[in-house]
Amino acid sequence: MTDATANAWEEALIADLREHDGRPSSGPLAGHPILIMYSTGVKSGERRRAILTYSKDGSDFIVAGSAGGSSQDPAWLSNIRAQPQVSLEIGKRRLDATATIVEGADATRLWDAHVQALPWFGDYPEKAGRPIPVVRITPSEA
Repeated sequence: MTDATANAWEEALIADLREHDGRPSSGPLAGHPILIMYSTGVKSGERRRAILTYSKDGSDFIVAGSAGGSSQDPAWLSNIRAQPQVSLEIGKRRLDATATIVEGADATRLWDAHVQALPWFGDYPEKAGRPIPVVRITPSEA
């Protein structure tokens, strides 16, 4: 997929997300809970977007730094390590939030719940050959 094709696909997905309260109505992600997270690029200082499938833990959003099972962490993970203040877009809602990489027993609990809600994530650690970071995104206004 070329950069232009990927960008056109993302723009169409985002329009669909905005129209259907954060759940695409068609394509491979149809019905999945998806948010758009905007972080600050660690090198560029520019606003960066990541389209992420999420689960919930109370009012917090839980995302996985899986990069689709890639052996490399996604770029947005470095961004939130350097600057945890992010903004979210879910459907037509916009929220300011703080992203935190979760460790230890809480990470295990959240990963297990994430895989229960989104079973395809279960194969990612083996596919990636690395632990998958679990990230809690806490809205400023819960």
